[in-house]
Amino acid sequence: MTTTIDVLDASGAKTGTVDLPEEVFGAKVNVPLIHQVVVAQLAARRQGTHATKTRGDVSGGGKKPYRQKGTGRARQGSTRAPHFAGGGVVHGPQPRSYEQRTPKKMKAAALKGALSDRAGGGRVHVVDSLVTGDTPKTRATLEALRKITQARSVLVVVDENDELTWLSLRNAPEVHLLDAGQLNTYDVLCHDDVVFTREAYDQVVARLAKSGKEEA
Repeated sequence: MTTTIDVLDASGAKTGTVDLPEEVFGAKVNVPLIHQVVVAQLAARRQGTHATKTRGDVSGGGKKPYRQKGTGRARQGSTRAPHFAGGGVVHGPQPRSYEQRTPKKMKAAALKGALSDRAGGGRVHVVDSLVTGDTPKTRATLEALRKITQARSVLVVVDENDELTWLSLRNAPEVHLLDAGQLNTYDVLCHDDVVFTREAYDQVVARLAKSGKEEA
């Protein structure tokens, strides 16, 4: 069953309707899959530049601390061995990549599930535009956004060339801006409501509907 929602303008007035395709906004919410995709996404953000010095990296220690025999103590070859203070670290973290392989079909299915969850709660909105006029205005744009949703945090998805909306909302702490090509599962789940501009909505639906056809 296809759900229909209103398309609003900056004043909050209805300007038309749009159908939420069942294959995108009515998909099964697979929680384990969504969890796996989000974990992989967060792991890919890690720099992995952590490093500890092994005994070969610590300067000094080239001379034996004392002679081999006759002292009654265990033989030692270097003061940079791990059991000496100031020595190297054994099995410490080294630079590595935390990236996890996530197939495109898994990412698409997880994103559809996240969007379906938001749509099922009436938390997906589509607007013609949030900016009136030809100049960016943060206060007026935020007022227009509040006529559409009163959510504490809002994900606004726009076309990458929508410069007016970018400039108007980029500094608003309660708003997270993404272009349609960057829409992802994690950001959908991190925000209470999702607001699409009409251009961005069409791009997202086309991309996810195409992935569904490829799976079929």
